[in-house]
Amino acid sequence: MHLIYNQSTDPAFNLALEEYVLTRLTGEFILLWRNARAVIIGRNQNAVEEVDMDYAREQNISVNRRMSGGGAVFHDLGNVNYTVIKEQGEDDFGGYAEFTGPVIAFLAEMGVVVELSGRNDLTVEGMKISGNAQASKNGRIMHHGTLLYDVSVGDLAGVLRPNQAKISSKGIKSVRSRVTNLVEHLPEKMEPEEFLRRLYDFYLRSRSDVVERRLTEEEIAAVRKLADEKYATWEWNFGYSPKYDLQKDQRFDFGTVDVRLSVSAGVMKEVKIFGDFFGMEEIAGLEELLTGVLHRREAIEQALAQVDLGQYIHGISMEQLLSLF
Repeated sequence: MHLIYNQSTDPAFNLALEEYVLTRLTGEFILLWRNARAVIIGRNQNAVEEVDMDYAREQNISVNRRMSGGGAVFHDLGNVNYTVIKEQGEDDFGGYAEFTGPVIAFLAEMGVVVELSGRNDLTVEGMKISGNAQASKNGRIMHHGTLLYDVSVGDLAGVLRPNQAKISSKGIKSVRSRVTNLVEHLPEKMEPEEFLRRLYDFYLRSRSDVVERRLTEEEIAAVRKLADEKYATWEWNFGYSPKYDLQKDQRFDFGTVDVRLSVSAGVMKEVKIFGDFFGMEEIAGLEELLTGVLHRREAIEQALAQVDLGQYIHGISMEQLLSLF
C-alpha cells in the first residue's frame, strides 16, 4: 500500500489527483490532504442549489465538483481529508465500515470515541465529524472522507445555508447534520498539521505493507493538466449541474422584481422577469437578451452591459439585478 501525504491545498488539483490515482495507477493507495476554503459538491448535485453563491464569492470560497456522489461539504485548512483507492472487492462499494475502521481506531488511540452512524457518517456524541463517499471505475474503488478537525463553523454555516431563491431540480440534496470539531473533543490539543501528521504515522505503522510514496514530476504535471481541463472549469463545477428551474424575487424602492429561469447544461434556456416596476422598453427585450446566456455571473453581467437597464426596469442597478440571478 502506497501512502501519499499530498501537501497541495488546491481543491482542483486534489480532486484531480484522486481521479488520476483511481484511473491511471495500479495498486492500493492512501492519500492524506487538505484544501483551502472550498465547497466540494457531489457529482450529482446542483451547485446553485447547495451553495450561497454570494457568500462564496464575497469570502473567496471556491466551488468544486468531485467525482463521487453524496452531499456538499465545506473544506478549509482545519479539515483533514483521507482517500483510500484500491482494486474493488465484491462487497467494497457501500461497505463503509472497512474504510472508516482505521480512522475510528486512530481517533480511539487519540482519546476520542467515534461511531459509524447511518450510511456514511462518523459521529462523536451524536454530532457529525466526518462524511464519506465512494466512486467506482474500471474495477477500482475510491473511498474518501472528511475529518472536521478545526473547521470555521461560521463559514460552513454561511456558505452552505439554503439560498433565498426557490429552486426545483433533480439534483441530489444534501442532508444537513449537527456538526462538531474534533479539536473540541481531544484530550491533547494540536494544530491541524500535527493532527494530519499523526494520522499519517498511524497509517504507516498500521500495516506492514504500507510504504511512503512521492509523486513524480511527470505525475504532478499530468494531475495539473487534469485539474486545469476539468476540476478547475466552470463547465464541470457548474455546467454539469442537472437541469433546474429557479425563481427569486425582491422588493426594491422602485418596485418588486421577480426573476424566473429554466437552466439546462448551465445555459439559461428560458428567462422571465415579472414585477410592478416601470420601464420605457418592453421587458421581453431584456428576457430575449439573456436567453441562451450561461447562468454565470460574469456572463450575465457581460450581456447586461450591452443595454441601459433603466430603460427596462426604471431605477435598478446592475448589482441589484445580478443579485436575482
